[in-house]
Amino acid sequence: MDRQGPRAVPSLRYVLNRTPIWNKEFISNPAERIMEGEEPPTGGFGWDGRFNTLHEQATFPLLAASEMANAGPEEIAAKLRRASYAEEFRKVFGAQIFDDPAKAYAQALMALERFELEDPSFHPYNSKYDDYLDGKVRLSAEEQRGLALFDDRRRGNCASCHRDEKGADGSHPLFTDYEFEALGVPRNPEILANASPPGYFDMGLCGPLRTDQTRESKYCGLFKTPTLRNVATRQVFFHNGRFHSLKEALRFYVQRDTDPRLWYPVSPSGEVNKFDDLPSLLRANVDVIDEPLTRHEGGSPAWSETEIEDVIAFLQTLSDRDAVPAKKRSEASSSSRAAGMGMQ
Repeated sequence: MDRQGPRAVPSLRYVLNRTPIWNKEFISNPAERIMEGEEPPTGGFGWDGRFNTLHEQATFPLLAASEMANAGPEEIAAKLRRASYAEEFRKVFGAQIFDDPAKAYAQALMALERFELEDPSFHPYNSKYDDYLDGKVRLSAEEQRGLALFDDRRRGNCASCHRDEKGADGSHPLFTDYEFEALGVPRNPEILANASPPGYFDMGLCGPLRTDQTRESKYCGLFKTPTLRNVATRQVFFHNGRFHSLKEALRFYVQRDTDPRLWYPVSPSGEVNKFDDLPSLLRANVDVIDEPLTRHEGGSPAWSETEIEDVIAFLQTLSDRDAVPAKKRSEASSSSRAAGMGMQ
């Protein structure tokens, strides 16, 4: 617990939809194109989509120095041999499974993957919004206003990336399109890597954690669109954990361009260092063409403070019944926040 990773840990709940069209392998060059450019990349697991399966994804936190810090598969297999469920492990994978640490490690990864894909606790679909979609409950007036603001393409435009409608087969939405987006989130001074070494930037798809897309400069700064299910229970937001409340995150989203001085450093001469968490030559990748990210300094934000509260009320309907609201948790200290930053 003495090392910090450079990213907020993404949720693993709802990694699989009920439809065949789920979180596919990462695709960097889709066949279809939109407007004048390529359709953005899609798929994969993690903020940069570098894991094509949950089997692969599980290897990272198990071995990462800033997470579980195991020295290798042998250490993990040894811990499994001592675990309270070791006998159950033998019953499933064979009495001699621990004689081959590499095989025991591989089967542990498989077990994790199957749990995340098959166990109902990982995708319960039992939020108020799920009940609303099934006609079991009605949204309050405040929640209904929030949903309308969420869907309005001329204002919040949230549903263009965080899809909120049933699928053609009646499946419930995951509130993500699995694509990647550059939002220009401000640099987070709580991340130690941002101070050392000088010039460090987390550029998502094009590095530094992902290495196979480093030449695709148009992908720099893009991070995967997360699910919004249980978003009201979280205490860190966006890939770098820059914001610690849902209201603050939403205010940034609708006021990023109308009042950039609230979010970015301002020089003594009054110049705003906008999109400061990317090198200046790559800031053109940040989305400025989709509402509400098209507005200009001094203009009206897409939502008022009252409307932000309405949207929060709607987003609270996305919490599973067993989810613990963030406001009921103890206030996170700076040290616990640091310990909670992973690298996925």
